Amino acid sequence: MQKVLLRALVALVVAAAAVLVGWRVLAPAEVLAVVKSPEPAVHQANPGVTGHLPIAPLIVDDRIRVYASKRQIRADAPVDAKTVYTAIWSFRRWPQQLSGVVAVGPTVISRWSDGELVAIDGRTGTIAWRASGPPAPGYSGHRTGAGSVWRPAGLHVAGDVVLVSGPSQADAYVASTGTRLWSAAGLCADGFTAGGGRYICPSGAFDTATGGAVGSFPAGPYTPLGCDVAASGCAGLRDGSGRGWLTDGSTPVRAPALDAAGSTVALGLVFQPAADALVAVDPVSGAAVRRYPAGAQVLGVAGQQVVLLTADRQVMVVSPRDGTVRATFTAAFGTELPNFDVGGVQVTSRYLAVERLAVSRPADPDTPGYYYSVDTVLMAAI
Repeated sequence: MQKVLLRALVALVVAAAAVLVGWRVLAPAEVLAVVKSPEPAVHQANPGVTGHLPIAPLIVDDRIRVYASKRQIRADAPVDAKTVYTAIWSFRRWPQQLSGVVAVGPTVISRWSDGELVAIDGRTGTIAWRASGPPAPGYSGHRTGAGSVWRPAGLHVAGDVVLVSGPSQADAYVASTGTRLWSAAGLCADGFTAGGGRYICPSGAFDTATGGAVGSFPAGPYTPLGCDVAASGCAGLRDGSGRGWLTDGSTPVRAPALDAAGSTVALGLVFQPAADALVAVDPVSGAAVRRYPAGAQVLGVAGQQVVLLTADRQVMVVSPRDGTVRATFTAAFGTELPNFDVGGVQVTSRYLAVERLAVSRPADPDTPGYYYSVDTVLMAAI
């Protein structure tokens, strides 16, 4: 009898332990690990390739790299590190999924599937502010996380404003403090922001400071051009009739040179692909200002320079106004062969990150062979 009781007691203890372990693992929880001194500093690296990574970083304040996974964001430093380093801070939420991440200055704003916004000071890893909102899409970053850090759905920035949009409502917050500026119904679920402080939906444009409609825009739907990550700060657009406009001011300016298919805008010039060159032209008159190798494409703007990628995968950092070339280097790390298609891209004032895709690849990003390599994200100083 005593043996039976002992066995029953042991079974109860084991069952209780299993329940406790299951609760500890599955219970809703948040885990925050913050930076230990010193805070990460901005490095000044010489132009050229600095590393390659298996995951896409959101470069924040040119001092840290922020990575996204299904239930966590984390950061490492320095930006020019050859590979992914041990996290200097991390933030995990269970069972919520990370929907997207944006940054304004050093502030990193994450949006989660339950609608929670969590802003973290990227220099310290401490939480700066929080806000609640409607449910958001789940994680869609695939293997590299690029979709979550470079193309987050319903998450955009405009100056010091963070815009959060969904099917039924849009909200705007001051990025540094979390102060809600406005909330409005009836805006689009996922538009883009323009340099002049406008949030642009297929139906029209809205002031990012007030949420009010702006009547000076042509009829949509629109094609954004010359955008930063998170479809933000777009320097131009094509309207519903295919006409090009510059949007770096509060009122759009007609730019006939942007009508051309495949053209884009950078530093106030329109870049048009031609059979024998990539031509930088005046946006209004169409007069040629500068010519670059045929097949080159604009990756983004770094300060007062434009970053190009040529057909043979050379990175060119150029000043189209005065014709100078700051740097040219091969888009490859070590012995890699520069044979890839371009996926997502981020360009900052000091750095470039490129998600490289296989030239012959399946349609599904989750299928093997879609990406260029295991370390498929190229990092470079510019």
